[in-house]
Amino acid sequence: MVNRSFLTLDDKPLSGKTVFVRVDLNCPVDEKTKKPQLSPRITAHARTVLDLSLSGAKTVLLAHQGRAGDDDFTSLEFHAKLLQKEVAKLAKKTGEKAASGEKKSAPGEKKPAPKIKFVDDVCGEKSKGAIKALKAGEVILLQNVRYLDDETKFEKNGGKSELVSNLSQFCDIFVLDAFSCAHRAHASVVGFSSKPCLAGRVMAQELGALESFHNPKPPVVFVMGGAKPDDSLPILASWLEAKKLDYALCGGVLGSLMLLASGRKLGETEEFLAKKEVLVKLDDARALIAKYSKQIVLPIDMVVDDKGKAKILEVSELPSLNSISDIGPKTSKHFGGIISTAGSIVMNGPMGVYEKDEFSNGTKKVLEAVSKSSGFSLLGGGHTLSALDKFKIDRSHLGYVSLSGKALIEYLSGEKLPGVEMLRAWSGKAP
Repeated sequence: MVNRSFLTLDDKPLSGKTVFVRVDLNCPVDEKTKKPQLSPRITAHARTVLDLSLSGAKTVLLAHQGRAGDDDFTSLEFHAKLLQKEVAKLAKKTGEKAASGEKKSAPGEKKPAPKIKFVDDVCGEKSKGAIKALKAGEVILLQNVRYLDDETKFEKNGGKSELVSNLSQFCDIFVLDAFSCAHRAHASVVGFSSKPCLAGRVMAQELGALESFHNPKPPVVFVMGGAKPDDSLPILASWLEAKKLDYALCGGVLGSLMLLASGRKLGETEEFLAKKEVLVKLDDARALIAKYSKQIVLPIDMVVDDKGKAKILEVSELPSLNSISDIGPKTSKHFGGIISTAGSIVMNGPMGVYEKDEFSNGTKKVLEAVSKSSGFSLLGGGHTLSALDKFKIDRSHLGYVSLSGKALIEYLSGEKLPGVEMLRAWSGKAP
């Protein structure tokens, strides 16, 4: 058996077993049509679903979409259709490779792609009936698990859950394939831990890449941006204190917060940070700047939004009546130079409002620098993934692109993720 801290689909006989799989189908929802849009996560999970079907498992998919009260909190009916298309594409591609001799055909591989039946129920009689009726190779997707009031309160409720109490009797094996949900002790993530727990294909890839990052090759460079500096500060503190981080390149809202922490007045952007309750982290940012000023690299120029048009300002020209929307060209070049020397790179979050072309150049230039670097790169976060697609960055030039953001950061910060710990608890129980 491969020396790793988790079991995979290859470590247990699955034929005829009822396998519950926690996937992450959470994706953007179109504001006009209200329909979910295809995400890289759905495409990635297709491999696990197809492999389980081909193995003869009876597959029950558990997933969520949005949070109660949010605009994107909706049914998973359309998600089943999106996943169905991706599984069908993968099955066709796999079949073509086998026919051309690129890979050996696996038993049953020439079977048509499984149909993914949507069940409009989470854990009531309808879902129970659908699970009982499953035949080998068939797949069903249950309704949004967050329709249950206690899904997110599993830990708080002492391990009690309607989902688990109603469906546990039908589950032979539990597969966690959603690393992006592994940091949450929710019922659908850790509630079935009494069953043999395996990592799905996506989860195994994520953990494999992360475990190889325990001893990264120096210089280690973090490129941190995005809109949530409270996610970035803990990992910076952890790695800087451990003397494992050589450079922290700060863009996005984190870059603005760090500039403020260094004593710069920002103007309009400062008001924005206050409205977004980012300033509650100002003392934390000041503490890092005071102690690690040589390692923390701040923007030296920026692009501000001047009535929808890009305007470049030097740091010395702050404060500004216009909001900071991107790092400037000098900063992009400076960041790129540091990235080019890196032995290991972690990037989480864009450098600015990359969705708008006027403010996308900083993110584009930094991503291009990462793709050209000879160092091993690890990238994560939903907006980072979107930016890669927007700028058509060749992913084959990157080390590993994670489908997770928050879980990735927490893992690298040294925090224990409930889902990962559950898998590790089963790592010594392979047959």
